[in-house]
Amino acid sequence: MKENVVVEKSYRSAVMAVKFCAGPNGRRVGTLRRQFLEAATSVGANVEEAQAARSRADFISKMSIAAKESRESNYWLRLFRDSDLTPPAALTSLLPLSEELIRLTQAIVHSAEHPRSTAS
Repeated sequence: MKENVVVEKSYRSAVMAVKFCAGPNGRRVGTLRRQFLEAATSVGANVEEAQAARSRADFISKMSIAAKESRESNYWLRLFRDSDLTPPAALTSLLPLSEELIRLTQAIVHSAEHPRSTAS
């Protein structure tokens, strides 16, 4: 079976988010942690739902939600970083992956909304 990069990366990101929020630093920031965890795990859930879409519109809808949740997740990570609530080392892997998921999901939505014409 061919590897699906966005499925793999969104799942890996969700696992990292769960571990981050369960760690000692995550306990200090309950409300922010919950907001981040909901957004971060929603990315992968919506990407998975998009894999079983019944139509192009359904696929675009689910991937659009994943793109929005990617942006929200990144917002919470930047807030953790910039408010000094979390040691920068704890975000070393999460922030770049979050930024990559934003680019991937947005590119997928754009490609689905604007398919290239195959007619010559």
